[in-house]
Amino acid sequence: MSRLIAAVTTVVVAATLAVGAALGVVALLEATPEQPNTPLITYEQAGEGG
Repeated sequence: MSRLIAAVTTVVVAATLAVGAALGVVALLEATPEQPNTPLITYEQAGEGG
């Protein structure tokens, strides 16, 4: 019976750690500032330039 309790406890602790790690990663990703979406190359439209 003690092996069953140990196995259940291990599963619960592992699941709790996995959920905590996932929430931590999501929190870190949301904490980083959003990068500007500026293109590296721009093309002139037809008729604008010369």
